[in-house]
Amino acid sequence: MADFKDIFKTSLRTNLCGVVNKDYSEKEVTVCGWVSRRRDHGKLIFADLRDFSGIVQVVFNPSFNEKSYEIAKELRSEFVIQVIGTVKKRTNDTINNEIGTGEIEIFAKELIILSEARTPPFMLDDRDAIDELTRLKYRYIDLRTSDMQRNLRLKSAVMNTTRNYLVSNGFVEVETPILAKSTPEGARDFLVPSRLNPNKFYALPQSPQLFKQILMFAGYDRIFQIARCFRDEDLRSDRQPEFTQIDLEMTFVKQEDVMNLTEGLIKDIFNKVLNTEIKLPLDKITFFDAISNYGSDKPDLRFGLKINDISEIFKDCEVKIFKDTLNNGGVVKCIKLEDGSLLSRKDLDDVVLMAKNNGAGGLLWIKTDENLQLQSPIAKFLSDIEKEKLINSLNLRVNNLVLVVSDKFITACTVLGTIRNHLGAKLNLIDKNEYKFLWVYDFPLFELDEKENRYKSVHHPFTIPDSKTIGYLKSDPLKVNSISYDIVLNGTEIGGGSIRINDLKIQTQILEILKVDLKKARDNFGFFLNAMEYGTPPHGGIALGLDRLVMLLGKLKSIREVIAFPKTQSAMDMMAQSPANISENQLKELYVKLIKYEE
Repeated sequence: MADFKDIFKTSLRTNLCGVVNKDYSEKEVTVCGWVSRRRDHGKLIFADLRDFSGIVQVVFNPSFNEKSYEIAKELRSEFVIQVIGTVKKRTNDTINNEIGTGEIEIFAKELIILSEARTPPFMLDDRDAIDELTRLKYRYIDLRTSDMQRNLRLKSAVMNTTRNYLVSNGFVEVETPILAKSTPEGARDFLVPSRLNPNKFYALPQSPQLFKQILMFAGYDRIFQIARCFRDEDLRSDRQPEFTQIDLEMTFVKQEDVMNLTEGLIKDIFNKVLNTEIKLPLDKITFFDAISNYGSDKPDLRFGLKINDISEIFKDCEVKIFKDTLNNGGVVKCIKLEDGSLLSRKDLDDVVLMAKNNGAGGLLWIKTDENLQLQSPIAKFLSDIEKEKLINSLNLRVNNLVLVVSDKFITACTVLGTIRNHLGAKLNLIDKNEYKFLWVYDFPLFELDEKENRYKSVHHPFTIPDSKTIGYLKSDPLKVNSISYDIVLNGTEIGGGSIRINDLKIQTQILEILKVDLKKARDNFGFFLNAMEYGTPPHGGIALGLDRLVMLLGKLKSIREVIAFPKTQSAMDMMAQSPANISENQLKELYVKLIKYEE
């Protein structure tokens, strides 16, 4: 912080608390901040004074200044004070190496109490022991902690680096509307009634997708914004009803152009914010290979446990579960654990239950003993040739454990993917200090919603089909791939993008396949479809989840830790107590009538 000592100089202070060091010895300084702790030793009073830069110890000595000593008797935690005093070096036996100012202390000549404080609901040092709802209720206290100070300043640094990088690469920052219109991006919209347009509503944007594409139609070539987005969906640790994206869009580009630009941004953020080098290019894997080998479209590659396909070994097998699965077009997949002794019998039972709870009919296990013989409930039903092929194919050694799922391709892969992640965490296979990036690309354009019996976009309806598979649009839409790409960090998707459709005929065909009523589409986003008729360049982009990215950079467990005023999992702001009731007069102004609701 020493580099900023002059920037923060004001009429009330000469220095930040955390920058005062032995270079200031015997000099007079003025510091301001919050009292973290006060200790009365009778003839001396000590106070730890805190601001965002750190803590400095202030000494109130009656022989140095009687008046400041008497006032210091009134000090309590979180009082805001101003201290004018002389910096003095500590003796060797009193140096505190746990704080940056530990070699000095300030002997107070003058003390002014700027603001008194009630006893806080929790002490800042006890943050980890306080439940989150309490911390969110008293967020104005929680935000004072060193953790939250660090988190929000990390986020600010990422935003600043992002802006500088994108501007230096020819991007223009453009704001798009917050009061917008309902568009087909997947989640429920937050709606805002319009007083000036009775019985009509705005929708808060789930993303600026259509607007940033229109800016490409308008010839701005490269635009970005750090965009606020709103989605009324169920919450979890990496999801909030309002969140922030780094949105960018580019014209006359292919997939690799957007990916290369994004890699440069990621490299710049890690270099400037974390002082860490990221090797480029980042690894890339197709959607199919990600699912087949890791059971997830956002695999964590910080550890092994790759999924193996052993269907070929059992193609003539007489074990009923294998035989029935393969005859019905399914697969036999497995994970090999090098040290089978790491899992107890209870652990194995838990894994079997996990497989069932995630959609599989069950899970089989096979162990190798000290003689490399297979131990398993199904071992006696396997032929010697099948046993030999299994040993050779998986390169089995003594005390290996094989976990096998026999099912439909997607079920077998995703179930083993869930088990893989479980074992990675349980067996401490993950290097928590590693940042492992990955591009996943070549996604399907559609997925089938079996409950609703209709196709849905894997990304969004404006993603262009792959030219190699576009011929299947009419005959078999599930065979059509898209030119789309997700960027994954440590098993978490931090961004997704695509090359967009720039042909109205293809866009209309996609909407028809999705069973989007074209009249309704014209009503909802006709402005976008109309704009496509006036010259639409090839274009593409990506949206990076700023909150998720910062959460991972800070090695945090929840995006609530990087949002100043987040919502709970029930979408409540505990501090502001919102959402809340509004008055009858406000409702009348908006032409809104409430219906009776019973919990």
